[in-house]
Amino acid sequence: MDDTRPSVRLKPKVDAAKFRHGFPWVYADELVLDRRTKSLNPGSLAVLEDADRAPLGLVSVNTSSKLVARVLDRDPAAQIDGAWVRAKLAAAAALRETLYDAPFYRVVHAEADGMPGVVVDRFGDTAVFQPNAVWADTLRCDIAQGLVDTLGVTTVIMNGTGRTRKAEGLDEQRAGLVGAMPDAPIAVPMNGAVYFADLADGQKTGLFFDQRDNHAFAARFAQGADVLDIFSHVGGFGLAAMAAGARSVTCVDASQAALDLAAQGAAATRPDVPFATHQGDAFKFLETQVEDNNQRDLVICDPPAFAPSKQALGQGLRAYERAARLSAKLVRPGGTLVLCSCSHAATLDKFRSACVRGIGRAGRVAQLIHSGAAGPDHPSHLSLADGGYLKALFFRVQ
Repeated sequence: MDDTRPSVRLKPKVDAAKFRHGFPWVYADELVLDRRTKSLNPGSLAVLEDADRAPLGLVSVNTSSKLVARVLDRDPAAQIDGAWVRAKLAAAAALRETLYDAPFYRVVHAEADGMPGVVVDRFGDTAVFQPNAVWADTLRCDIAQGLVDTLGVTTVIMNGTGRTRKAEGLDEQRAGLVGAMPDAPIAVPMNGAVYFADLADGQKTGLFFDQRDNHAFAARFAQGADVLDIFSHVGGFGLAAMAAGARSVTCVDASQAALDLAAQGAAATRPDVPFATHQGDAFKFLETQVEDNNQRDLVICDPPAFAPSKQALGQGLRAYERAARLSAKLVRPGGTLVLCSCSHAATLDKFRSACVRGIGRAGRVAQLIHSGAAGPDHPSHLSLADGGYLKALFFRVQ
């Protein structure tokens, strides 16, 4: 062990067993925050010890955050350097290469891939890297070079935006770490459709790979169907349905830029299929459609996180119920309704209950035919219950 490394210690009543079993986070109320610990610079490496001074692993410390330490390695003597980064990236990439025959997927899914706070999505020869923890932001150049060495990409973009970075005390920025920022959206083939991802200015990394399998399942019901994709972003469900034989597709989103990309994808996927977009408030659109009784065969509602925290859970569940109620009214008898949540705080049981209440209050009868989650390129850390953040419920509506 490196005796020059500082140590940080759990409080006496904190159960150290969970860290021995792999739990990756230490919260501020679990750590002894004495003057010495508080003096550590954000991102400093330290040996995590239990109350009896027995080492538990190597952590990155940020005492200005509620998530005060992240476990980087179970070995307290591990060297967090370029070789360590490359080993993590190689292991993560090996999994994805067994799953997909084209280089479009999530390469690193944070704690589940042993790189806390790090997200990397691959778009062919370009990787988009989100360093959402101080240690990763400090090692951004090593991670970028590791992506080049491991994946063979020629461009690495850093997307340093979002509330997670703010909670870590990091500023927001986007930059080309390797190569130049792309000057045009990148075409992404997926589920028979062509999507366009704006890697320079788009939401998150530019595309949501986590819904890939749910897009494919929804597409089973698309043949000859009129499709409504609410909160569509760049056309996730709508374009997959179009590729599978939909009769018409309408995408609704608050972002005109996202809808423009959806239209570009529709033209590249099946220009012969009627495709419409509506920019604006999704709930107002739904209410207008209900008033007009404008029903479709396949309706998808995939909103942003309505319950991003436990404090917002009650309000978020009410919003999910409202979305389910309005969406259910727009499904033709015998049609399919897909309701999604990406809220960590809304468990599957709570989300499902909110959806069932909404469908019931719409006066509709339905069967739950499938429950979907994030794809296998978004693995779950075994110790993190909220790792299964994505829920997709598929209903046959009578």
